[in-house]
Amino acid sequence: MDDSTAAEVPPLVIPVLPEPSKPTPPDDMRATKILVSVTLGVTLILAAGYLAAVVLTDGAILLRPSEVAMERHAGYHELVAVTGEERTGEGVVVCIVDSGIALDHSDFESVELAGWKDFVNNRATPYDDHGHGTSMAGIMVANGWFKGVARGVDLLVAKALGSDGSGSDEVVAQAIDWCVANGAHIISLSLGGAPGVLPFTIGGSRTSGDAANDAISLGVYVVAAAGNDGGADDDGDVASPSSERRVISVGGATLAGDHWSGSSRGDNNGRLIPLPVLLPRGDPHQKPELVAPGQGVPVLLKDGSWGLADGTSSATVYVSGALALLLEAKPSLKFDQSDGGSDNVDSVKQWIMESSVPQEGQSGHDDQYGYGLLNVKQLIARSQA
Repeated sequence: MDDSTAAEVPPLVIPVLPEPSKPTPPDDMRATKILVSVTLGVTLILAAGYLAAVVLTDGAILLRPSEVAMERHAGYHELVAVTGEERTGEGVVVCIVDSGIALDHSDFESVELAGWKDFVNNRATPYDDHGHGTSMAGIMVANGWFKGVARGVDLLVAKALGSDGSGSDEVVAQAIDWCVANGAHIISLSLGGAPGVLPFTIGGSRTSGDAANDAISLGVYVVAAAGNDGGADDDGDVASPSSERRVISVGGATLAGDHWSGSSRGDNNGRLIPLPVLLPRGDPHQKPELVAPGQGVPVLLKDGSWGLADGTSSATVYVSGALALLLEAKPSLKFDQSDGGSDNVDSVKQWIMESSVPQEGQSGHDDQYGYGLLNVKQLIARSQA
C-alpha cells in the first residue's frame, strides 16, 4: 500500500484533568450559608408584600408614575404656562367640593388641610371612597412626583359626592355655603349636571346656582366644569352651575392645545326651547369662558398610584389653581382685602377673556373653545398692566 492510500493514524490526545479543589474552610462555608439564607429571606418577604399589595388593590403597584404620565404632566404645565416655583398660591384659601381626599397618597405627604367637612357620611377624618376628589386635589396641591398648580394654597375639602360619584344639588349648595363660611377665596367645582326642567322651582330647595351666586356677590371666585357631553350627546349648553352668569365655566383642551371633543358647548344666543329658557350672554360671560387641560390629564389615584383622566373636571382645577396664583400676585383681589365684591369677579373674567389664547383663526368667543386656552403668565401680567 503506497503513501496515498495509507490510513491516517489520529494523534494521541491526553486529557487535562482539573486540579482537585481545596476544601472550603468551615468558617467561610458558614458565612456563605448565612448570606444566602438572609438574601433568600428578604426576597421572600418583599415578594410576599408585593403580592399582598397587588391582591388588596386589584392590580400591580406602581412605585412611580409612568414616563408617559410624567411627560404629559410637564407638557400640560408648559401648555398653560404654570409659573412653577415662582408662585405657589401661598396665602390663598381654595375649597374643593368633590368626593373627598385620600391623604395617605405619597404625593400628599406634606399636605395638611385647612378644613374638612363630610356632607355625606359626617365622618371627622378625611377620606375618599370614590377617587375623583383625590384626583382633583392632586392637580391643585400634589407635591411629589406630580407638582400641583398651586401647591402652597390653604386647602379646604368638602365631601358632597358619595361613593358612586353622585350627589344632590342641595348638598352641593350646602358645601358651597360651608366653603364661604370657612374663608374660601376660590371654590372649585369639578362637577355639574344638566340644568333642571325649569331654572327654578317655586318653594324648592336652595340650589348650587343660588349658593354660587351668593358666594360671588361677596367676591368669592367660583369655577365649575362645563360638562362632558360634547359631540352627538351634547344637550346644547354647559352644565349647571357653570351656566350661571358670573361662574367661570371651563371646557377641556388636548395636549396639542385643541378642543377636547368630549367638552360641552355653550349656548350663548339664547333660546326658548328646549327648557330651561336661556337668555343671550354677552362678554365676558359667554360660556365656556376658557379651556384648560382635559384629555389624558395625569392625576393621583386613591389607591396610592397614578393615572390619566379625561374630562372638564381636571380643566376646572387648572383654572382654580391659576386664580390662586393670580390672587397671590395681586392680594387686593381677595374678598377679605377688598370691598369690590362681584366687581372684582367681573374684572378677573375680563382679564381671562383678554389673556386666554384663541385657536388659530378664531375671532371672538367660540361656543366650544371659549375665549381661548388658559395662559397663567398672561393672566397675571394682564392683571398688573
